[in-house]
Amino acid sequence: MELKSNQSALVTGGASGIGRALCLALAKKGIFVTVVDTSVEKGEEVASLSQKENLKFHSGSLKFPSAIFVKCDVSKQGEVAAAFEKHVEVYGGLDICINCADIETSVPFHEDETDGSKTWRHAVDVNLVAVIDCTHKAIKIMEAAKKPGVVINLGSTSGLYPMISDPIYSSSKGGVVMFTRSLSFYKEKGIRVNVLCPEINRAEKAKHVGFQFLNLNASSASMDTLIQGAFQLITDESKAGSCLLITNNGGLEYMPTSSQEAKNMTVIPSGFKKTVSSVVHSTFEIPQTFEQLIIHTLSRNFRIATRMVHTPLKLPIKPDHVLLKIIYAGVNAGDVNYSSNGYLSGTIEEISSKLPFYPGLEGVGIIALVGDEVKNLKVGTPAAILNIGAYSEFTMVQSDLIIPVESPYPEVVAMLVSGLTASIALEKGAHMESGETVVVTAAAGATGQFAVQLAKLAGNKVVATCGDKDKATFLKDLGADRVINYKEESVKDVLKKEFPNGVDIVYESVGGDMFDSCFNSLATFGRIVVIGMTSKYNEEIGTAPRNYPGMCGILHQQSKTLAGFNLAHYHHVWKRHLDNMIHLFSTGKLKVGIDPKIFVGVESVADAVEYIHSGKSIGKVVVCMDPSFNQQVAN
Repeated sequence: MELKSNQSALVTGGASGIGRALCLALAKKGIFVTVVDTSVEKGEEVASLSQKENLKFHSGSLKFPSAIFVKCDVSKQGEVAAAFEKHVEVYGGLDICINCADIETSVPFHEDETDGSKTWRHAVDVNLVAVIDCTHKAIKIMEAAKKPGVVINLGSTSGLYPMISDPIYSSSKGGVVMFTRSLSFYKEKGIRVNVLCPEINRAEKAKHVGFQFLNLNASSASMDTLIQGAFQLITDESKAGSCLLITNNGGLEYMPTSSQEAKNMTVIPSGFKKTVSSVVHSTFEIPQTFEQLIIHTLSRNFRIATRMVHTPLKLPIKPDHVLLKIIYAGVNAGDVNYSSNGYLSGTIEEISSKLPFYPGLEGVGIIALVGDEVKNLKVGTPAAILNIGAYSEFTMVQSDLIIPVESPYPEVVAMLVSGLTASIALEKGAHMESGETVVVTAAAGATGQFAVQLAKLAGNKVVATCGDKDKATFLKDLGADRVINYKEESVKDVLKKEFPNGVDIVYESVGGDMFDSCFNSLATFGRIVVIGMTSKYNEEIGTAPRNYPGMCGILHQQSKTLAGFNLAHYHHVWKRHLDNMIHLFSTGKLKVGIDPKIFVGVESVADAVEYIHSGKSIGKVVVCMDPSFNQQVAN
């Protein structure tokens, strides 16, 4: 959210400390401020100082005060409601809410002999319950106005790490952190809720209650750094449900890190997601033109092969078609095959004569229009497409090719090409049973993550390969029994040593040396199913294929099976497998890793494709095809 001088903010605990500093910093940006606190004298002083800071933006032009003070005990619901009502009455809405009010317990927990009503219970009411109450009220106001908004809750390092000196303060702040991070889904409505955790001098706090202990983080965050962090959470559209740690020594640090976030995915019940999405996307404007990506020349360099064009939206649509607004498109390593004719037959000249092509193998979105003959689909229905040019803001699709889904979320995109490939290839290509040893190559990638989990759910031992430590940790969290980091260990040597009798199944997507190592490790009756060969995707068109002398003899003598797999040939079982994965996901049995790197708009697709081939991605890479939508839902 860009800070503008006509916006308004409500700050609890605004009369002193962090709250005071933030009120004045907001006022210096020309933002109208409501100072909420129990101290009348200090609160009115901050409101007066805020008005002075605001003069340079609003001198003589306002019919209302640029800052006001409202006396309020945030532990009392009636007073909180009155404070928010007063703010809206004066400023007409609410853009920013910052909940800073907090207290420490007045009596050390180990010495408290009371019922807690005036000590620890009161601290929980102020530090946690009031934050929930204020956040709820702020969100309701923002929802009613149908405008973007930001809520920042004040946490603490004591909410991230135990605080022996004040366990009530620590636990209440921990509650604030988890409460805030659990509200990331409100990004669907353009509302971002974040938590700011300044480092406090825990050793100094400990002295006040009689504890002595070694404290390695004794410094306190500077106020300037804290204000910088707060403004970052307000203005950075990519932050929702984020926890920003403010340290005096380290500056600004998001917790958990992106790699930690990627390996600890939160499962959102599908029914709830459908409820949220149906509210947000039931209506939107149909444009006269839209942006889409086309392949205008054949090349393995995806950026060279493609360009963005503005396409007129032809109305009315065909009677048996629907217009789908694409929200998220999935990115695949095989996109470079499509841009270089790898999936088409014929000479280069013959294929080039058919250009342009429309890339983007998968996407999810919302049905924007339906043709007169379409009876089974409605406008506003979340839907998915496969193999139909998803790198576009809108696409016209035959109604029988539409796949209704629970919601237009990235997790659903990941289940399409990547999830379906893993699920169907393991069943149809590898004929997977239970009690077997399954090797998954490139296991931390978009499809590998599904193969690992589906093999484990079927009762198998899973060996996963990857290329760095973060990916190895990610795979262990998914349940892999053995992870081989090929940059630290030889895949060939590990398989030979630890599985002397061979492995039963290899789910292979790399090719080259990786294929050789895995193929040679197959047990009698072993099956290797090839779903790709990413190590060869960057080679030029016409490169000679690798030779495998003696392969026919090996397959024959040891009853081994080498199977190829292409998802397009199995469309008749897509729905069954997709329904199964959605069920596993909604019941918490299947995790879906979405790479945290953000790509927005048609123009970012080439960046996303190159990012996949950099080897840095973990899980599924997606592109949000609508920049305005991403401003509302950015992660």
